[in-house]
Amino acid sequence: MPLTGPLCGPSRLRPQTAACWEEMGGGGQLTEPGSGRGGIGNVYTWEEVQRHCHRNDQWLVINRKVYNITHWAKRHPGGFRVISHYAGEDATEAFAAFHPNPKFVQKFLKPLLIGELAASEPSQDRDKNAAIVQDFHSLRTHAESQGLFRAQPLFFCLHLGHILLLEVLAWLIIWSWGPSWTLTLLCSGIQAVAQSQAGWLQHDFGHLSAFKRSSWNHIFHKFVLGHLKGASANWWNHRHYQHHAKPNVFSKDPDVNMLHVFVVGEAQPVEYGIKKIKHMPYHHQHQYFFLIGPPLLIPVYFHVQILRTMFSRRDWVDLAWSMSFYLRYFCSYAPFYGIFGCVVLISFVRFLESHWFVWVTQMNHLPMHIDHERHQDWLTMQLSATCNIEQSAFNDWFSGHLNFQIEHHLFPTMPRHNYHLVAPLVRAVCEKHEVPYNVKTLQQGLTDVVRSLKNSGELWLDAYLHK
Repeated sequence: MPLTGPLCGPSRLRPQTAACWEEMGGGGQLTEPGSGRGGIGNVYTWEEVQRHCHRNDQWLVINRKVYNITHWAKRHPGGFRVISHYAGEDATEAFAAFHPNPKFVQKFLKPLLIGELAASEPSQDRDKNAAIVQDFHSLRTHAESQGLFRAQPLFFCLHLGHILLLEVLAWLIIWSWGPSWTLTLLCSGIQAVAQSQAGWLQHDFGHLSAFKRSSWNHIFHKFVLGHLKGASANWWNHRHYQHHAKPNVFSKDPDVNMLHVFVVGEAQPVEYGIKKIKHMPYHHQHQYFFLIGPPLLIPVYFHVQILRTMFSRRDWVDLAWSMSFYLRYFCSYAPFYGIFGCVVLISFVRFLESHWFVWVTQMNHLPMHIDHERHQDWLTMQLSATCNIEQSAFNDWFSGHLNFQIEHHLFPTMPRHNYHLVAPLVRAVCEKHEVPYNVKTLQQGLTDVVRSLKNSGELWLDAYLHK
């Protein structure tokens, strides 16, 4: 989450705050955090903490310490939404999940500390399973002791190398033999592979999982997402960490905000049906998904959103990185295709990439449980919203190791080459507590996307007609 990579944007930062921002990673602006109400010796009940969950009044708990984040949330590098998703809640597990160096960040929390939970209060809020929380904490501690959070830089360097090689190969084909229709299609296909693989690689840097030093992750994140893909690192952080903080939770996970184009899960279709909401013929959504889902997400929706975000937030650094991609692209291909031809070429590449991206990302989440906030513990929440796809050399490469979506969501800062090592340990904890651990074939994962849309559409139609 940014609790997005964090609790601490660019603009004139003092050395200490700048260090905190580098550790967390993100955009936005910082000013001195305001101190909370009350004294540090104060004690609170969960009932008192839970009352402070509004936009202008936000507390949260980390390791039984109570923090007033009301003013800090507005200056959070990942945007106020991410950290606000845990207002009035225990954010201990989320804090540990998103901060590669929690001890370093703790000193920046001191000005926000207003007290702690009363001794009579449990460490977990609401109905969270204390045994699951404890066992997951032990699992994380064991994974850390086994070095599973240590990255192999060579793995990521080789991955970056094969992306650059594909980019060069695509250009050399046109430079050597000319822009015929056949070679243009081949060039587009190679570029789409490079763009998709760059998407998985920027994901690693964005989660601070490739290098020990956060600053190196940030630099490579901007290079890959900005210069190699023409997008915005800060936009990605603000959006993606919300998804990790509360996956498949309406109003908190932007990935299930379908803008009334689709209804998903089991609760939303019934709610829309009862209210007679019909922005689209939702009982046909599994069919029109093929027309407006995979083809348009990246080339249209994401492209417009990224540009709007960079300009509205005056994020000139990310804009410069993004423009460097288009400058390089047009200089490379304009001599063969002209300006208009370059626009058509990159649009077609985005079209191909978008299909790849949508199917890989949705097969892990869309068929899973999608609902309103239920305040579950970290393991239960992530397992209800994610599933895995069987491991194979192709599946690992094709999905950027996001076939291990469960492990990635539980440990977002863990390098992806270690997911297969922690997976048996995760499965054991799930079996102990009878938490479903879903693994599918690639074909089943893809078909379940369509099946889930069809089921949701039928639920909407039934509620629309009969309730």
